[in-house]
Amino acid sequence: MSLKETLSLSLPQLGWRPVYQQQLSWDELETTIPARISGHHRSGYICWTENGEIHLDIHAKLPSMTVGDWILLERETHQFIKLLDRQSLFSRKAAGIKSYEQLIASNVDTVFIVSSLNHDFNLSRIERYLALAKEAQVEPVIVLTKADLCDDVDDKKQQVQALNPMLNVECINALSSESCQSLKPWCKIGKTIAFMGSSGVGKSTVVNTLMGSETQQTSGIREQDSKGRHTTTSRSLLSMPSGALLLDTPGMREIQISDCEQGIEEVFADVANLANKCRFSDCKHISEPGCAVLKAIESEELDERRLRNYRKLLAEQARNSESIAERRSKEKDFHKHVKSVMKEIQSREKGY
Repeated sequence: MSLKETLSLSLPQLGWRPVYQQQLSWDELETTIPARISGHHRSGYICWTENGEIHLDIHAKLPSMTVGDWILLERETHQFIKLLDRQSLFSRKAAGIKSYEQLIASNVDTVFIVSSLNHDFNLSRIERYLALAKEAQVEPVIVLTKADLCDDVDDKKQQVQALNPMLNVECINALSSESCQSLKPWCKIGKTIAFMGSSGVGKSTVVNTLMGSETQQTSGIREQDSKGRHTTTSRSLLSMPSGALLLDTPGMREIQISDCEQGIEEVFADVANLANKCRFSDCKHISEPGCAVLKAIESEELDERRLRNYRKLLAEQARNSESIAERRSKEKDFHKHVKSVMKEIQSREKGY
């Protein structure tokens, strides 16, 4: 593994904090160096250290890691030593029929949830990303793009703000550096900012504007439905002029959630609070008498769309969590079986 002196950032600028330092033993302080994973490719990981960039080859003994992770490398050989405990983690059920968890990003301070103000504007999708952010315990900021092309900006902003009065919502023209200034308070030295959103919402354009250069490729959208094409194809950390670290992610139209019940409950706290007032503790909010949730819908205190999405996300996360748990159990049993067979083979060989 070679060291490329292409980066000159101190550990604090890379996001290093006392909580990571406290995980090191006295011996590790002397014999290892901290490194942050800044890129993940088929051949391996790109790691940033105070002294430069290191490429770490992928091999079977490495734990599952993602962009944003902090790891320890042996000081002289740069061999992997261990993965440090994460302070936050974004993950999802992998797209398609495979039942496994896909890590998206870790150790993020703020997530910019990007949604356009055109035909692709979707409150239910925003709620889905908010649930991920809450589960990961990361501060969410809703970034509504293409404000210059929208005739009802204030109305749509109000719709998003109604999801939570305390939610940070910013409307911008992604092509305007002046417009993007409203995002600067979150982009401070050593802070890690993740970008999430569907394809075509303008994530890469916002990234380029904040970076002050054409860092990410951009492409147009289909006029008939305002849906875009993937331009970011991998996750990577970028060092911003402000001193923050920016983590762009590929557009994810299918973002299957799992192990996210707490995050969903936080995003839909209004529904959960109403449910506590129902006559029956096991109320399904369908047709039961004394249902406070249905009463709130009738009085227009609660949007029926919100209840439908709440049910949908809870059911989805339960289904996906169960399928992932089953896969893990089967893999665990398989590894046990392999070890048992190998042990038996070894004992037979010793007996000859």
